[in-house]
Amino acid sequence: MNERVLTQPPTLFKQPHTWWRVPVFNRRAWTWENKHVKGEWWQHAVFYQIFPLSFYDSGGDGIGDLDGIIQKLDYIRSLGVEALWLNPIYPSSHEDAGYDVVDLEHIDPLFGDLDIFKNLLAISHDLGLKVIIDQVWSHTSSSHKWFKESASNRHNAKASWYVWADPNENGKPPNNWLSAFTGESAWCWHDKRQQFYLANFMPSQPDLNWHNQDVIDAVLKRARSWLDLGIDGFRIDAVNFFVHDASLRDNPPRQDKDNIPDGIAPNHPMVQQKFTNSFCREETLDKLQYVRALMNDYPHTVTLGEVTLCEDSIALSGRHVGGEDRLHLAYNSALLEDEALSASMLRNIMIRTQEHFPTGGQCWIFGNHDYERLRSRWTGKDKNGKPYPLEFYKMVAALVIALPGALCLYQGDELGLPLARVPEDIPPEKLQDPFGKKLYPKLVGRDPSRTPMPWLSKEKNCGFTDSDNPWLPIPESHYALTVDIQNKDPQSLLNTWRKLLQWRAAQPALIAGDYKLLEEHEHVFAFKRNYAEQRLYCLFNISDNIQFYAIDNDLPFFEAGLFAINQEKLQTNETRLKLEPYSAIFLSVIDSDIKTN
Repeated sequence: MNERVLTQPPTLFKQPHTWWRVPVFNRRAWTWENKHVKGEWWQHAVFYQIFPLSFYDSGGDGIGDLDGIIQKLDYIRSLGVEALWLNPIYPSSHEDAGYDVVDLEHIDPLFGDLDIFKNLLAISHDLGLKVIIDQVWSHTSSSHKWFKESASNRHNAKASWYVWADPNENGKPPNNWLSAFTGESAWCWHDKRQQFYLANFMPSQPDLNWHNQDVIDAVLKRARSWLDLGIDGFRIDAVNFFVHDASLRDNPPRQDKDNIPDGIAPNHPMVQQKFTNSFCREETLDKLQYVRALMNDYPHTVTLGEVTLCEDSIALSGRHVGGEDRLHLAYNSALLEDEALSASMLRNIMIRTQEHFPTGGQCWIFGNHDYERLRSRWTGKDKNGKPYPLEFYKMVAALVIALPGALCLYQGDELGLPLARVPEDIPPEKLQDPFGKKLYPKLVGRDPSRTPMPWLSKEKNCGFTDSDNPWLPIPESHYALTVDIQNKDPQSLLNTWRKLLQWRAAQPALIAGDYKLLEEHEHVFAFKRNYAEQRLYCLFNISDNIQFYAIDNDLPFFEAGLFAINQEKLQTNETRLKLEPYSAIFLSVIDSDIKTN
């Protein structure tokens, strides 16, 4: 092989001009190339997801709180993210980590109060950070005043605010719908009304009836109060669960020929049915017009919908966005595949994403409070069964920041935290997640992704709390990955994320450019992002071996600037680029016809 290191090549890869590091705004108006993208901040935002229970405890009770988030805003700002997403902070019955809401208008005293939240919002805005908060609109807690009134009799003003049904002729539930949490019937008997109520999750989380316009109006009235405070939008929980089949028809059985649905473990009892009647209904899309109408009263705010548990999450989530009567953004299960990562997998995901998100609106996730962490994603092992090294996760960080659309980064994934193990790290009696407690040991639930954030390596509980009893145990493996240790290491995963996100913010092609897949390769995933003068070639070696890749034939007529992860020098083998194992290469190119010196 005739390999050479390109340090001062005559024509191909000259030292980069500084223009692509600091975008030129004065050449023309700063507008988006894609006609569907109108310059809103959320189109390309990186949301830092905070699970308040586990972020930082300022009060010493073992539970994270709003003051704790305020104390760590400087850390969040240092990452280079644009926005915060806060998981539920409302009064709840505390059976499902805040997703069993008792009151959507106030702050749970566990986290603080409304004045503290206002402080958090003001300081975040002063730091240039947007803030979106969770909204739980598919259900409430059974302790909610609405449900208490609805359950009191069959003739009260809120009698039809929830989904009630008479038993069948045998006294059993009206149909075969199953709970996403328990795997048992989604119908719960209520003695006082002598009827069943629908609970797609826990029995203590009765489903609201979105066929009732009064319910929609009441939910959005409470949402408006938060918008009036100045928040920047909502992450909306379980959007595809809003509407049920009004005729209460059975879900059809899943046949051998049917695919396993997205967003759920293959061994979950619920998988035996197809998700067609209990949720994932076409009527849900019609209801989104009311949500969008509310948001239109508050320009530059955003709705980010969760659409993960369904037959085809890419296709269905794509239908929840686009146009003026849908959500702004949605995330799905696209990157949550339970198989080793490959270039072909990524290519298929992007082809389908382009098909189903023709006007944008995709928000990428690779883990959050409901799913495994990034460090455990894609089985945590390559196709040969070898655990992924740190370099792999650095390459993945480079990959996800370059994809078109928005991105959610879950707290702790920037540190590369491994998933907590049950029972080694979390004894079964310490499990908090009702899903895990119900189905253990068949399934361990979501607690392994929810353990407290490790801040200081030499402090008790990694500096998360002074309490002797944090709400969840902290795995021993997290003590070597704390923020203070990684702060001091320029090669740490934390500082790699910082470098990538700061660099991304200065790339017009990544912020506002279009997207085009490049030639297929067995081990290299490649695409191009274009904006104005900048052409950004993005290449990722999804293997632990050196690979070679040939890009566009017209490239020698340009000058290019290199930005790389896990690769120090740009090398070629004749006309092909050499990619080190698990490397990411970005070539920023200026068209010779329009470049300026």
